[in-house]
Amino acid sequence: MKDRSTYYKKLLAGFVLIFALILTGCSQDGEKQQGKDVSSSEKIVRIGYQKNCPLVILKSLGTLEKELEKKGVKVEWKEFQAGPALLEALNAGSIDFGRTGDSPPIFAQAADSPIVYVAAGFSKFEGSGILIPKDSPIQSLADLKGKKIGFAKGSSSHYLLVKALEKAGLDYNDITPAYLQPGDARVAFEQGNIDAWAVWDPFTADTELNSDAEMLVNGEGLTSDRDFFIANANYAKGNKEVLEVIVNQVQKSSEWANSHHDELVSLIAPLLKIDEKSIEMAVQRREYGVDALTDEIMKEQQEKADTFYRLKIIPKEIDVEEAMMD
Repeated sequence: MKDRSTYYKKLLAGFVLIFALILTGCSQDGEKQQGKDVSSSEKIVRIGYQKNCPLVILKSLGTLEKELEKKGVKVEWKEFQAGPALLEALNAGSIDFGRTGDSPPIFAQAADSPIVYVAAGFSKFEGSGILIPKDSPIQSLADLKGKKIGFAKGSSSHYLLVKALEKAGLDYNDITPAYLQPGDARVAFEQGNIDAWAVWDPFTADTELNSDAEMLVNGEGLTSDRDFFIANANYAKGNKEVLEVIVNQVQKSSEWANSHHDELVSLIAPLLKIDEKSIEMAVQRREYGVDALTDEIMKEQQEKADTFYRLKIIPKEIDVEEAMMD
């Protein structure tokens, strides 16, 4: 009986030991898994892009993945239809980096979103402007008085229109605004439901070539109409080296785009479902590239923010330099 009792005690001790090891193993596995998840998130950069932007060129070339692979960082691409949705994803932390036009970051900052400016794109004012029908009685900016003008509210074209009216000595209340996204504005323009349309390339080029439209004015002297490269503020704090690699690769892909127009047109046209002649026109009047965030560039951005506040489009005054990456 003693031997049997000793046997059961040893057996029970063995089970306890095995159970303890299992628990320890599970705990370690959990810690490893948790560590793996954290490590994985640190080694993935999630980039938001739109079809008509410099980042789609970078994505198509595949050079960023090769450069970041050297640092053990993987790239995930997420497509967005418009800048505001991309900024919301940055705010929510579902992406780490992206590019938008000049206006969405202003709205994001006014809403206290944790975003930072990383770099700016070259000015693309030549392809942005105010379109009119070729037989329009509107022949000068002064003729816009009393007219119905389509544009996307809070967009770069909104700002361009405001500056164009100011140049003509007109007030914003001198026109009837029609807040329309490009697709709806194009229909309204072609049907004669609006007298003019403020918009950007490649929509301007497509409409000029295919809808008997002409540019009343472009953005020269009115707006720089820049891209901005934006990051989630929390991501930027610990990943400046990754962001530097991304910006450097954007510049290199921009240089490729400037010297390979035929290939660029073939790349962009099917993505946007716009004919190659229109894309070619848009490409010919734009230079791709990256600028550092100079005082002059941020002053331009501050003026846009002040204008939107004055027009009561954003709820409060902001200082755009507070959103610059350290």
